[in-house]
Amino acid sequence: MSIMWRLLRLYKPYTAWMLLGLGLSLITVLANVSLLAISGWFISSMALAGASAVSINYFTPAALIRGAAITRTAGRYGERLVTHEATFRLLAELRVWFYHQLEPRAAVLLEQYRSGDVLSRIRADIDTLNNVYLRILIPSTVALLASLIVVLVLAYYHPLLALAELSLLLLAAVLIPWLMSRLNQITSLQMIQSSTALRTQLVSDLQGMGELLVYGAADRQAVQLAHSSQLLVKQQQQLNRLNSFAQHALGFAANLAMWLMLVLAIPLVEQNQLAPAELAMLSLLALAGFEAIAAVPLAWQSWGETLAAAQRIFALSDQRPVVTEATQPRRLTVPITIRFEQVGFRYQNNGAWVLQNFNFSLAPRQKVLILGANGSGKSTIVRLLLRFREPNSGHLLLNEQPIQHYASEAVRARFAVAEQHTHVFNSTIMDNLLLANPEADSVQIEQACRAVLLHDFIQQQPDAYHTWVGETGVRLSGGQLQRLSIARALLKPACFLVLDEPTEGLDPETALSMMRNILAWVESKEQGLLVITHQRLGIEKLVEVVVMP
Repeated sequence: MSIMWRLLRLYKPYTAWMLLGLGLSLITVLANVSLLAISGWFISSMALAGASAVSINYFTPAALIRGAAITRTAGRYGERLVTHEATFRLLAELRVWFYHQLEPRAAVLLEQYRSGDVLSRIRADIDTLNNVYLRILIPSTVALLASLIVVLVLAYYHPLLALAELSLLLLAAVLIPWLMSRLNQITSLQMIQSSTALRTQLVSDLQGMGELLVYGAADRQAVQLAHSSQLLVKQQQQLNRLNSFAQHALGFAANLAMWLMLVLAIPLVEQNQLAPAELAMLSLLALAGFEAIAAVPLAWQSWGETLAAAQRIFALSDQRPVVTEATQPRRLTVPITIRFEQVGFRYQNNGAWVLQNFNFSLAPRQKVLILGANGSGKSTIVRLLLRFREPNSGHLLLNEQPIQHYASEAVRARFAVAEQHTHVFNSTIMDNLLLANPEADSVQIEQACRAVLLHDFIQQQPDAYHTWVGETGVRLSGGQLQRLSIARALLKPACFLVLDEPTEGLDPETALSMMRNILAWVESKEQGLLVITHQRLGIEKLVEVVVMP
């Protein structure tokens, strides 16, 4: 229940919308129940009046029936309108909240979880939480209030009638759904896990499609994907069977309630405790009362799935951020100086030190090449600079102030970074380049691509800069992807250009030409340059070289 309370606190800004939707839903159900009950009384009264040749006021009940019909129709429309609007608002609120929780934790989450799993939580689990309002809160609350009203009305005529109706309502709305929930609780959790595994596998297969095709493993992966899909289908079928049983049990209880009202009310009519016309009214009232609990079995079924999704969402949001943001951040002014002072860092508290007593400085317009073997902590320097991680010891200073004094976004805005493992979107080359600078014109884009020796290749494509790169850039080679990433970084207006293994996948001649072009580029833009690599690039005489121990 604590998880549900956490969700409800997130929904607090839209309490008015939620209550309005709840009220309209209750009014609609009560209007439908009233329509059936009054119609039964009216028809019986008219028949009895005709048989007895007595007059009857049919204007008032006819007006009530018409009013109930209009209320039911208008209420149903209003309920659909308001509840769906409330649901969309709640979903938007939840997505924004979840993004704000993920953003400061992204570095850790992407290290601990596979990207497909994170995507599943962002998409599928958030969508599953739609059930909280539409399939759980509204049906449960309306069922409770409407059932209480129906039972009180029956109790007004006779306590025995109310007791019979209440017993069957509890059986259909509580006991059977609870039993079904216990039966499908494990299946619901398994279904969440299976759907997550399926999405994770699908994302991984798409990202590695090139390798799968090269090594002839695509068919084997397709078989595994089909097996995972079939497992999910079986679990869904099992849940559907349980839900079908609950719905049939609900229908049986509703019909049983109607006949039980007749059996119990007929003696009361004979004893003149009830009017004859009330016999049909009470029977139909008992039957219609089950409309209020029609959605309760589905609410019980959704409970386990929703709870599992909420637990997965909060498992991510409860991760402790590795970077603490300043409550009153300083303004980061340019030009910027960078200084690592006895910096030590390790990824785990009891793990090995990646950096230890590391000293390094970078001034405006300075060009530095950091050489080091794999695992020496070169990429960690970039993570610390971008505030994805914080030093465990020592100080990282910007403008002689600890980097913790500045907002992370302000720090990242000053750096243009091309990482070793870059990501491109399944869009055009132009769209991927514009991510760095949406205001860049065609001349700037062409200059950046010429600098990384990619322009000629692009021009050879049928659609030139509007060529689609495919999922994860599958239509480009590793070297072309790397140069596309560097061109994107060149387009970003920043104080420093940071390149992590920029020549990976390039032949020595191309690598040297590109690096000379990049040196000329940063010189013309008055940028600082930080290159991190494990191999010599042929430009060591043109830059300052720092060798990692």
